[in-house]
Formats: sequence, structure tokens, C-alpha cells
Amino acid sequence: MVETQQRGGYSPPYCLLSVYSIKEAIIMKNLPMKKTKRMVELREKVRLGQQTTEEYHELNELEFQHNKLGINFRLSGNNKYYYADQCKRFIQNLYKFEPKLKDKIINEGISFNKYSINIGYNQFSEDYKRFNSTQELLGFVIGYNQAKEWA
Repeated sequence: MVETQQRGGYSPPYCLLSVYSIKEAIIMKNLPMKKTKRMVELREKVRLGQQTTEEYHELNELEFQHNKLGINFRLSGNNKYYYADQCKRFIQNLYKFEPKLKDKIINEGISFNKYSINIGYNQFSEDYKRFNSTQELLGFVIGYNQAKEWA
């Protein structure tokens, strides 16, 4: 895996990973190491069916923090976990299905802003797509993901 250091500490390749192993967790530098290790422990407990309700909620919050990396607007309400996961999947799908963008995603990353999706770490980077509202942006992301899953 290519390691790059971006301004602000955001390193794009790590947002492409889902933490299923300790190796992937160590690569994921975005979260502090204690949180990353705890996330791996909790995933293992869930896999074995030995988790408590509090541990399950803690795992959901840690996954949300991981998925929200690169999202530069507020997610709130019951759907915040879903939207954060959809944004993470969108990045994974772009990386997988858009070969022309693969190198840019690795080097610069993707950021989700209130009215745009940008290739880069902030709203002033190169636009991938612009929107009139945040809900329109999230609708596009969800639709793109569903289209790629059904294809």
C-alpha cells in the first residue's frame, strides 16, 4: 500500500480500507492507535458474538469516526452512520471503477464538502462534481453506489 502524507494529516489510501484485520488497522493512521486497536478488538468480539450492547455502540461510533474522514460538513440524526458509510463506499467505488482517478485518489484524496465532491483535501481543490445542496450530494453518492453494486 502506498503511504502518503497530506496537509492536515489526512492520508487518502487509508480511507479506502475497512478494518477487518490488525494489519489494516495499523495502516489506518487517521484514528489514534488506541482507538484503532479498540476497533479491532470490538470487531473480533462481534465476529465471535461475545459483545455487549455498550461495546456494540462503541464499535459503531469508532466506525463512524473512521468513515467520516474527509467529510467536511455536519452529519447528524439517525442516518449519520449510513451517510458516512455511503461516502466511504463511494471513495472505494471510485478507486475501483474509475482507473483515470486512481492515482489522484491515492495522492490527493477525496473530500466531501457542503456543495461539492473534490479531489483533494478541501473545497478549493479540483471539483469532481458540484451540487445545489448537501441532500443532493448525498443522493448522488447513494445512487452511484447502488449503480456500481448492481452492475
